[in-house]
Amino acid sequence: MYGIGVDMSETELVKSENSLEDAQELVRKSMYASMAAGLVPVPIFDFVAVTGIQIEMIRRLSHIYGIKFMEEKGKKALGALIGGSFPSSVAPIFAGLTKMVPVIGTTVGALSLPLVAGASTYAVGKVFIQHFESGGTFLTFDPEQVREYYSEQYKEGKSAASSAKKATT
Repeated sequence: MYGIGVDMSETELVKSENSLEDAQELVRKSMYASMAAGLVPVPIFDFVAVTGIQIEMIRRLSHIYGIKFMEEKGKKALGALIGGSFPSSVAPIFAGLTKMVPVIGTTVGALSLPLVAGASTYAVGKVFIQHFESGGTFLTFDPEQVREYYSEQYKEGKSAASSAKKATT
């Protein structure tokens, strides 16, 4: 795996021998990081932090699969994927904004956003793993083709995030 702050722009793009295992481990760690970001009691910051974690995860996944990361294409793909899944895409924003309501809002946001953020990150990671495993690149990514798979993985991600949350409490 790669450490935080490692500049991978100068490294050779070669598919990892254990790409699937490395990718799944990266998604798991990114899910945890997103859940932690969801705990931050500052509205909007949590949403921005989770988005940053997801972009970084996509960048690292592309490197694991030997695919040149295209930041603008990655951001557009992420936005189209999450934005097209309307109910799950507004959930992080809503959960983050609930933190603005004194006491009750902070409690509701603190309970719901980590699960939503973790599930969303998990689903995004699984979608990109599937895409890269099938030989796809940023140029061939079509969010419409993976929308149903994203929804399935979001549900699976909620379960995984819930289990992770229970294990830490």
